[in-house]
Amino acid sequence: MGLREEYQKKVEAQIREWDAKVEELKAKAEQIKAEAKIEYLEKIEELKAKGAVIKKGFEELRSSGEDVWESLKSKLDTAMEEFKGILDGIMSKFK
Repeated sequence: MGLREEYQKKVEAQIREWDAKVEELKAKAEQIKAEAKIEYLEKIEELKAKGAVIKKGFEELRSSGEDVWESLKSKLDTAMEEFKGILDGIMSKFK
């Protein structure tokens, strides 16, 4: 398996994991007070939007040629780091 295929499998697994965590956060947000709930739901929407960007970027990466693969990979890595930062911030508040 080449580097590109390994990377694609890694990203697919990460997307599935994060989708599950977003759903978990939604369930937890339903159990908190109204004011805090609004904040969490806004962050969850931000996560969903960032997740959509990641999924779109991943699809572009999968169908790209070798000539643009590294550039797309770099953009996808950045989006994934941003997603992880937002997710980690929310998860830490639920602990």
